[in-house]
Amino acid sequence: MIENYDFTSESVSEGHPDKVSDQISDAVVDLFLSRDPTAKVALETLTTTNRVVLAGEVRTNNGAVVHPEEMSAAAREVVRRIGYEQDGFHWEKMVVENHVHGQSAEIAQGVEAGQGLYEDEGAGDQGIMFGYATNETPEMMPPSLVYSHQILQKMSELRHSGERPEFEPDAKSQVTLRFESGRPVAVNAVVVSTQHKESATLDELREMVRPVVQSVLPEGWFPPEDKFYVNPTGRFVIGGPDGDAGLTGRKIIVDTYGGAAPHGGGAFSGKDPSKVDRSAAYATRYLAKNVVAAGLADKCVIQVSYAIGVSQPLSIFVDTFGTGKAPEEAIAGKLRDLFDLSPSGIRKHLELAQPIYYPTAAYGHFGRTPGENGAFSWERTDLVDELKSLL
Repeated sequence: MIENYDFTSESVSEGHPDKVSDQISDAVVDLFLSRDPTAKVALETLTTTNRVVLAGEVRTNNGAVVHPEEMSAAAREVVRRIGYEQDGFHWEKMVVENHVHGQSAEIAQGVEAGQGLYEDEGAGDQGIMFGYATNETPEMMPPSLVYSHQILQKMSELRHSGERPEFEPDAKSQVTLRFESGRPVAVNAVVVSTQHKESATLDELREMVRPVVQSVLPEGWFPPEDKFYVNPTGRFVIGGPDGDAGLTGRKIIVDTYGGAAPHGGGAFSGKDPSKVDRSAAYATRYLAKNVVAAGLADKCVIQVSYAIGVSQPLSIFVDTFGTGKAPEEAIAGKLRDLFDLSPSGIRKHLELAQPIYYPTAAYGHFGRTPGENGAFSWERTDLVDELKSLL
């Protein structure tokens, strides 16, 4: 393993066009789940200059109806919360097109118990999903990604509170860490690009961003001045969906592990929890985090794979990067014993059949604080005591 290296992760704010799309898609998922916990939703959102386009497939099983006008209202509310009231993108003035239709009957028969070739409820699609955890941060997430998220979250708080009205919703961050002997020791570079009011100068923005970065990074880790970049193009007034079109699912490296670990090919936002792209990625994060929290490894990645219509995963793979305190085969076997990795088993264990997804759609799906009623339940560490039996 390489021990001395630089590593970079990035994040984007809730006002980034792709994140606007993710949040709208998840707001619609929540709307359906609030009417029917078994609803099936696969919804994509396109955002561009004063226009939002919804497309996808939906189905309810209890007779509940979600009208197109309600989906449009949910989209406007997301944009209002983010704070877009600009000439090129305004929550009240934007056009919302709705092209959502019913779910394919052929997909439905594969994912409903007793309807397809197999008796049990099957996975909503084929695919591979990954979960990861590391003891490098309290969140058990890669530090380069944690710092990137936190910079933008603090800038967002300052914008929403009115303390920094110069900041506008669209922003990106990037943090480069120096690792020695495999552990982070310093920050080599920070990049922050933030949409801003016309009146704000580059020097002013630099001094507004500086204390935010200083508050996030460990003491003494602020990068050299020539590696502290704020709006390196010099100007960022036109932003958000007016500056660049956004689509659901285009920021999955931000949603997951910042490049420090693999991720599957499918995005999370816009999908109900019967879709293993989402639920199994949450399950593998949950398992990997519990493995690290139990002291079985310093870092751990877990992969599972599924076939559409088949309930149990085809494979489970565990890698502890040479840091394991127990054989990886033993860890994999114990995880299978402790956790039912079928779609229905995941939903039940993690309480996923609830309207909990809108908050996941910005600043990462992982490394968050678990709450009530299934919110970020995949961040719990309630398997630790049982896993410690492997030590």
